Amino acid sequence: MNQDIAVVIGANGAIGKAVLNEKLKHNTHVIAVSRTPVNVKHPYVTMYESDYSAQSIHTIAEQIGRIYPKISSITVCNGVLHTSDKMPEKRIESFDNDYFGTLLHVNTTIPFSWMQAFMPYLLSTEAPCVFTALSARIGSISDNKLGGWYSYRASKAALNMLFKTASVELARRKCNAKLMLFHPGTTDSELSKPFQNNVPQNKLFTPAFVAEQLNKFEKNREFNGEVDFIDWQGRTISW
Repeated sequence: MNQDIAVVIGANGAIGKAVLNEKLKHNTHVIAVSRTPVNVKHPYVTMYESDYSAQSIHTIAEQIGRIYPKISSITVCNGVLHTSDKMPEKRIESFDNDYFGTLLHVNTTIPFSWMQAFMPYLLSTEAPCVFTALSARIGSISDNKLGGWYSYRASKAALNMLFKTASVELARRKCNAKLMLFHPGTTDSELSKPFQNNVPQNKLFTPAFVAEQLNKFEKNREFNGEVDFIDWQGRTISW
């Protein structure tokens, strides 16, 4: 099969669905993973439903890796910033263990669990594969000048460290995978909606624009054993 194969996880979210549609524009066969079926009917879309439990993640990854021998990209679009009753903390007194646990699970554990689950495939194939997770500039420790947003910052910083550490191991094990952490900027989605009033109009991006940029950068990565932490312009973000 010469057609590109792409896995999009979290395919029912704003960015995930846009990434799916962007890849379809390039005649890529998309394997879409989400909690509920994606409302896209296309011959190049294969759907899997997952509750994102460890068992579900490993079962689906094993099935995908067995059926599709050459996957060009795996993009994890899961993410959460606020819950129904908790918003980002502005003060230390507002730190909440349950809220932090939720963000750490969705923003950190789930993306890395997908990498772990796909490791047997990544180690068994010679086909180059770009593995991307959505990070955020706010997860940069050196760039933190404003403070606040403790849980979200920490969950993204932890994700960054996991990917950085994994890149060292993958290079040592001669795995032909490229890791990328992508900061999409402020995207018009449910995640950013409570904060959009403070965003300049030209800095609130459509999911389609973000997906176009992400797909472009996935296609031009250098397989050099390093993890790339870049923004929507392709510029490197400091750790």
